[in-house]
Amino acid sequence: MAVRTDRTVLRDRIGHEFADPALLAQALTHRSAGTPHNERLEFLGDGVVNLFVAEALYQRWPTADEGVLTRARAELVREASLAAIARNLELGERLTLGPGELKSGGFRRDSILADALEAVVAAIYLDAGYEACRRVVLPWFEQALAALPAGRPEKDAKTRLQEWLQARQRPLPAYELVSESGEDHAKVFVSRCTLNEPPVSADGQGTSRRLAEQAAAAAVLDRLEPSPRHP
Repeated sequence: MAVRTDRTVLRDRIGHEFADPALLAQALTHRSAGTPHNERLEFLGDGVVNLFVAEALYQRWPTADEGVLTRARAELVREASLAAIARNLELGERLTLGPGELKSGGFRRDSILADALEAVVAAIYLDAGYEACRRVVLPWFEQALAALPAGRPEKDAKTRLQEWLQARQRPLPAYELVSESGEDHAKVFVSRCTLNEPPVSADGQGTSRRLAEQAAAAAVLDRLEPSPRHP
């Protein structure tokens, strides 16, 4: 029976055999572990991922306007979405982390996983070029792409609240961080959304500040209208 090495397993999960394995090693090295680390690759990968996703949406939704396409891309490339793909590829188990990040569970943290995924995309791009990288990477997003309502991705709560206020010529909301608790790899944030006109405020909780603000905005919308999603 053939023995499957860690490199073979990772190759099969990613779907690419690296001509230069050092690129993959760098992509999976967090800055806490020293140099060379993956921050420069992450920068490049962010641009490549955005281009691939934008191109896919542009081709799939020929009648969607810029706003719809922008919201859909934001949903697909947000930190939590990229981290979910990284987990599916089992990147966390293969990250090289410094002692502090390793002890605090950095291999489970969304931000580190999302950055590693973007770095891996850049590594594939540098190793094999645009077309080969696109063939490897786009299938990672297929499930999320298929799950989007065709041409009409739902607006997030902060956007819906802003539009509700602007339509009535009311001041925009203010958001503030109320509390932050928990270990680095399992933080809980509480944010408050406050309106001056009408005078309404509500708190929301989430695993990131952004998600907490979204929850707070959704709670305010629930107070403003019984069915805010269907104005």
